[in-house]
Amino acid sequence: MKFLKSIIFTLIIIAALKLQSQEKQPDFKPYNIETTYKKLKKNYPFIKPIEPLVSDKIIYEEDIVYKKINGNKLKLDVYTPKSKNPKQNYPAVLLIHGGGWLVGSKENQRVMAQHLALKGYVAISASYRLGLEAPYPAAVIDLKDAIVWMRKKAKKHHINQDKIAVLGASAGAQLATLIGVTPNSPIYGFDATISDEVQAIVNIDGIVSFIHPEASAEGKMASIWLNGNRTENPKNWKEASPLEYVNSNTPPTLFINSSQPRFHAGRDDMIFILNKYNIYNEIHTIDDSPHAFWLMHPWFETTLNYTVTFLNKVLK
Repeated sequence: MKFLKSIIFTLIIIAALKLQSQEKQPDFKPYNIETTYKKLKKNYPFIKPIEPLVSDKIIYEEDIVYKKINGNKLKLDVYTPKSKNPKQNYPAVLLIHGGGWLVGSKENQRVMAQHLALKGYVAISASYRLGLEAPYPAAVIDLKDAIVWMRKKAKKHHINQDKIAVLGASAGAQLATLIGVTPNSPIYGFDATISDEVQAIVNIDGIVSFIHPEASAEGKMASIWLNGNRTENPKNWKEASPLEYVNSNTPPTLFINSSQPRFHAGRDDMIFILNKYNIYNEIHTIDDSPHAFWLMHPWFETTLNYTVTFLNKVLK
């Protein structure tokens, strides 16, 4: 009888924990170009959503599996400039979508990737495990694996392995910057045979510190991704902050920001360190623009132009 009661009690506890977990599971709205347009058009009636680029000057290869983990197939899209020279290689850019570390998809960066390919770059938009499925550091590890994949497949996709940039928007910008400042880090289980180092960082309206005083607005989504809030899990909040790693080896960095200070957290301190070590950097603020400006015309063109000018300067 005691054994039966013990089993029943255990089953009740398990059921209660499952129910508690389900109750805590938040419901976040989809984040894509369409939902962003609907959200912004009331205050910015002149905007238009960006659309896929169709060009015979680009080779389109989409939904390629670059990693399998826990039954999940992580995919990426590759856009390559079309050339008459089969041996020509190009600088490459890994593009990382935003969505508060919990939502979003690689399709959000497809249009930017296509335009970069038209400008002479192999542009790759990659998916990664989102925080509701696998919290930090899963996304960082996945995206570093995407860079390793790029180097493994460099010959096939005409990638110059010595000229790889990482570009991210919003939460993707935090991820891109963290990847850029932690080359071959044991924290993220690097492959000793193939480097995950990049030669340039493009940060589009993303914070570079979770623990900086300017990052006080980071709350629910960051807490879910980082496995606890700032008080509960200070280790992850600090470890995931790119600003903590900026040094003399940090690659050239471009910041493109909206006019909303919340998304600049830690940026000026990072710029100070980059200047200290004479590392090339740029800051561009797009006046009167909302967050997610890069998904809408007329700001997309400005974002693209700043990005291409910077990449041409540091990679070509």
